[in-house]
Amino acid sequence: MSDVAVYMIANLVVENADEYRKYEQGFFPILKRFGGEFVTFDDNHETLEGTNPTEGRVIIFKFPSEEIAKQWYNDEEYQALSEFRRAGTTLKSLTMVHGLPPRS
Repeated sequence: MSDVAVYMIANLVVENADEYRKYEQGFFPILKRFGGEFVTFDDNHETLEGTNPTEGRVIIFKFPSEEIAKQWYNDEEYQALSEFRRAGTTLKSLTMVHGLPPRS
């Protein structure tokens, strides 16, 4: 599946907006460096079914491949920046979802 895009879906609760803002300010340059694309975020989503509804903010972004997504996540600069996210939020989940393979 290395030739399919992957979508990252994050669910977090912002508890300290100032700390989280520091994370947001550095996030986009690193995302772009790895070929990532921001898709959307929503603070007012609605869970229609299920026993574990999401809470807080849901964020979706995309990478060209699983390999690149993992390189982004393991990047030293990104991990250092993530300390602001960890200080300012409770991360409920960060999920990687594979896109559909190219049609032939």
